[in-house]
Amino acid sequence: MDNYSIHLPSYSIGDKVYDKIPEICEPYGTKVIAIGGKNAMAVAKEKIEEAIKDSKLEILDFIWYGGEASYENVEKLMDNPLVKEADMIFAIGGGKATDTGKCLGVKINKSVFSFPTIASNCSACTSVSIMYYPDGRFKEPFFYPAPPVHAFINTEITVHSPSRYLWAGMGDTYAKYFEAVMSSKEEELQHYFRMGVNASRMCYEPIMEYGCEAMKSNDEKKVSYAYEQVVLAIIVSTAVASIYLTVEHTVHYNSGLAHAIFYSLTAHPHIEKNHLHGEVVSYGVLNLLLVDGNKEDFKKVYNFNKSVALPTKLVDLEFTEDDIESLAENAVVMKDIEHNPYVITKEMLVEAMRVLENKR
Repeated sequence: MDNYSIHLPSYSIGDKVYDKIPEICEPYGTKVIAIGGKNAMAVAKEKIEEAIKDSKLEILDFIWYGGEASYENVEKLMDNPLVKEADMIFAIGGGKATDTGKCLGVKINKSVFSFPTIASNCSACTSVSIMYYPDGRFKEPFFYPAPPVHAFINTEITVHSPSRYLWAGMGDTYAKYFEAVMSSKEEELQHYFRMGVNASRMCYEPIMEYGCEAMKSNDEKKVSYAYEQVVLAIIVSTAVASIYLTVEHTVHYNSGLAHAIFYSLTAHPHIEKNHLHGEVVSYGVLNLLLVDGNKEDFKKVYNFNKSVALPTKLVDLEFTEDDIESLAENAVVMKDIEHNPYVITKEMLVEAMRVLENKR
């Protein structure tokens, strides 16, 4: 058996978690460089500064991450004198901002602390960055030995972000469970893969139980127990599952048919322009469940999607039945479904998509 190490997320969640910044961050130095999205830093800056005003920490500057999680933006940040001077990095914002901050920290060997300002993905707690070309095209995943040192999940900030991010985040989160279970079916798994598959259940069950109420809380800008459970599922549970599932730096158990369908749809420019990642993935999950013959979970997810207005038909994503053949053809050649208990054919996916279109 090979030697290996697993580093799991450390995090705080609540409306006053920034009060913990000094005690958690001071052991790593005194000089901080904050990097993030413009809007994200605008909403978090005052709260962070207030939290550290009587501490040993000093924020050298708040710097925009560049607008894309690209190696080119990371290299620009590496050349910044204040970045070089800092002891640690505060990565503030959504997935692309925190992914940029994490990549920067690894490149220059500085500790990273994450401050998610929306609840749409697990970037703040996971040990991979999804990197893009400067023009926004996907490039590659960039894996690290460990996630950020600590994530500060301030629910008072996230609950005031647009509800559509939580909405889409739920779709991408429950996909983790179905893709992990489907891709590992009937296999004798290493301990870490088995841990990941089992942890992924926490990406599904809380969404089904609390998702509708969480959306209502987000719409009303009021933190509730249900809202916290869904935020934890999106940011933390998905990260824990992903860390275990990608120990070998592959996507064999960490992706699947739902994401293959997503990538097929993104060949059409209006998807990136008008729709969110998790929104599109949630449509892919319904097809995955039909292909896999999972009638019980299909019914649950279909009814959930209807209840929160996540996609259940191609028209929801600006396609028609005439697009089914081409979408299916493009999806079944994606690497995301290379590791499966059976070959997924174009015909299987076409049939699933037609069944979904005809469901009333």
